[in-house]
Amino acid sequence: MKLSRKQFDILSAMVEDKTAAKTQRELESITGFSLGTVNKVVNELAENGLIKDGKITKKGINALEPYRAKRAVFIAAGFGSRMVPITLNTPKPLVRVQGKRIIDTLLDAVLEAGIEEIYVTRGYLAEQFDQLLYKYPMIKFFENPVYNEANNISSALLARNLLSNSYVFEADLLLSNPKIIKKYHYTSDFLAIKKDWTDDWCFTVKDGIIKEEKVGGEDCWQMVGISYWNEEDGKKLAKDIAEVYNTPGGKERYWEQVPLVYKKENYAVEVMECHEEDIVEIDTFRELKQIDKSYDV
Repeated sequence: MKLSRKQFDILSAMVEDKTAAKTQRELESITGFSLGTVNKVVNELAENGLIKDGKITKKGINALEPYRAKRAVFIAAGFGSRMVPITLNTPKPLVRVQGKRIIDTLLDAVLEAGIEEIYVTRGYLAEQFDQLLYKYPMIKFFENPVYNEANNISSALLARNLLSNSYVFEADLLLSNPKIIKKYHYTSDFLAIKKDWTDDWCFTVKDGIIKEEKVGGEDCWQMVGISYWNEEDGKKLAKDIAEVYNTPGGKERYWEQVPLVYKKENYAVEVMECHEEDIVEIDTFRELKQIDKSYDV
């Protein structure tokens, strides 16, 4: 059965801990719905056999299956010029922060969410990514031969046919809260941090939907380089990424500008909130030294 948004939110809240029954008060707190709404939706789910005695049933888990994240694509081909000198010999995603590679924080979260189909697009010092296979033997690689003459849309182009029910990650994000990587998604969404003001890439949002991507602004959402694409949008991206890439100047685009700027009429992408303490993008070597004092020598 196709779930309503409220049914999905209740079921996905329950599946987080299948061993413990959830009271309606707990579901009210988790979902933000009124107690009356929770009561109504719980009764609907119980009547359809999707929950029983405050727990999700096998039928309920099966009902969530169309909304499950099935794969993850990592954009990891770039040089990381602002992290020089450390990136002269090491691709930025493989730089260690307090003993752990940056990309490992993302890969571990992906596996924790039950996603085992993983692809990495590589270019700069590509052979160094082979080291990941010792810990993550399920990884498959795409080789990006034009990483030094095109923007990251060239990496997305390689994986464009794998974006349905898929996460797309910038591979240089240091993740501290793996729980922001969700197993189930009702629709396509982009992680972002609510900001009073930022000079970074950000979104304007209306009714939970991203309306504009821009650099800097007030009362906006600062973009985090993690997004999820449902089956329908993934199919559209396969076509739209190729089309934008092949237009004049297309190779200079960022891949997310396809659904958020150049073909935004084809998409309604939700914003998924996260917080400053959940994740950080280390942009410069100076920032790396601030986070990991072992580099400050």
